[in-house]
Amino acid sequence: MKRFGIIGDPISHSLSPLLFRAAYGEKYPYELIEGSDFTLSWERFISDYDGINVTAPFKGLAAGKADILSDAVRRSGAANLIVKTPEGIFAENSDYLGVMMTLHRHGISAGKALVIGVGGAGRAAALAALDSGCRVGLMNRTRERAERFAAGLPEAGFTVLDLSDMKAAIKEADLILYTATFPAEGLGKLSPEDFAGKTVLEANYRSPSLTEELLSRSRAISGREWLLDQAIAGYRIFTGEDPDTEKMTQTLNQI
Repeated sequence: MKRFGIIGDPISHSLSPLLFRAAYGEKYPYELIEGSDFTLSWERFISDYDGINVTAPFKGLAAGKADILSDAVRRSGAANLIVKTPEGIFAENSDYLGVMMTLHRHGISAGKALVIGVGGAGRAAALAALDSGCRVGLMNRTRERAERFAAGLPEAGFTVLDLSDMKAAIKEADLILYTATFPAEGLGKLSPEDFAGKTVLEANYRSPSLTEELLSRSRAISGREWLLDQAIAGYRIFTGEDPDTEKMTQTLNQI
């Protein structure tokens, strides 16, 4: 029987086991592979599992261990899905696939996108916005990190902006993808008017930095959609089978 799991630190809060069980009616085991040592977690995957999801801080390390990289992993430098195949260990970025699915559902195929936070999820979001037809600006607490990402993909034409210019950048953007795990400097100076008419997707749906009041005049997309879409895409890759998306949606809505 195939066996799946998730590595990262911490992972006790992960919803992946619940969603996976809902996806396949507990047909396959899906377990938390807990531990702060990436090498030990990887060795457990190699010995005991057919595929794993990968969360922070292991996404870059996992990409470096795989034999076959998807284009999204190659460009982002981050992998959050690893699966054994007859050709070798394959790495995919289901964050990228999830954002692509979410943006497509909402009809986003052009315009200016602003990505705030350029960690693993932010890089995936930036690439998805780019591949959806948007011109993409990058904003990160450490500007150098955004500059390194942009410099590594000169063909993307990413623009790197300072957090101090957030208000002006949001005004110019049609789409805002907020992936920072903290309230970025400058958020306190913004008002609902700054987001009026914008499409906004924040990854953190548990304790979002962008409040309902702040986004009251925007078209806000819940991070739950991104979570669900990346899970659907990833689980298909794991098993080669279509998951029960209705049951997954019901499970997520009950949380």
